[in-house]
Amino acid sequence: MRRRLFPGGLVLLMAGSALAQAPGDPDSTLPEGVDSSTVADSSAYDDDDPWEGFNRGVFRFNEVIDRNLAKPVARGYNAVTPTPVNTGVSNFFNNLGELNNISNSLFQAKGEAALISTGRFVFNSTFGILGLFDVASYMELPEQEEDFGQTLGYWGVDTGPYLVLPFLGPSTVRDSAGMGVDYFNPDGWDLIESPESYYAIGLYAVDLRASLLSYEDRITGDRYNFIRNTYLQRRNYLVNDGVVENDPFAEQDEDLMLDDF
Repeated sequence: MRRRLFPGGLVLLMAGSALAQAPGDPDSTLPEGVDSSTVADSSAYDDDDPWEGFNRGVFRFNEVIDRNLAKPVARGYNAVTPTPVNTGVSNFFNNLGELNNISNSLFQAKGEAALISTGRFVFNSTFGILGLFDVASYMELPEQEEDFGQTLGYWGVDTGPYLVLPFLGPSTVRDSAGMGVDYFNPDGWDLIESPESYYAIGLYAVDLRASLLSYEDRITGDRYNFIRNTYLQRRNYLVNDGVVENDPFAEQDEDLMLDDF
């Protein structure tokens, strides 16, 4: 599921604190056979986090914003919004991100992915009534999730240290630079004119945080480590298009098995 952030006061706090709690779906991004309950205690990514002291401070700040603002609003939104409407809102915003998927696929010379994303945008915008219905998935056109951070990784730019951004949550030096490029990259959001765009962004932020509530019970152990490890694993997974050559979690499991003998 594709998500982006936008500036703008309260909206930035809402969307940013949501992303701060969004390590990705552990079931879909962790290597096969790895129990998500072991992720929080893993030291696999300690070397990628040389600024941990600073990052933990920013993480605690983001947690306060999320706990006192984003999460209560998201819970209220889920309580009053029927499931079909909730799904339609999520589909609409995901469809707006397809143009960014297209451009980054082209930047990475992925012609097939660009065609699939183009097809998704066209079919969902027409037959899916402005993206409210994800008809493209039923047509076996899966989402090609791409952003400029992935594009930089595709062309060999090193990820750099892990970095927790105020309001914006988990990132890396490379992904932070990519986020800035994505913001200025024309996409579906340009089709919404002001002031309507600000209402849409606000709804987007609330819908984003609401969609993450179901993942709360999957976070175990040290919350900071869990989110960091899962975020970095997910980014590695996306940059390599699902091919994880070096699996730090699997390597740790093998070490633990050897220690048992």
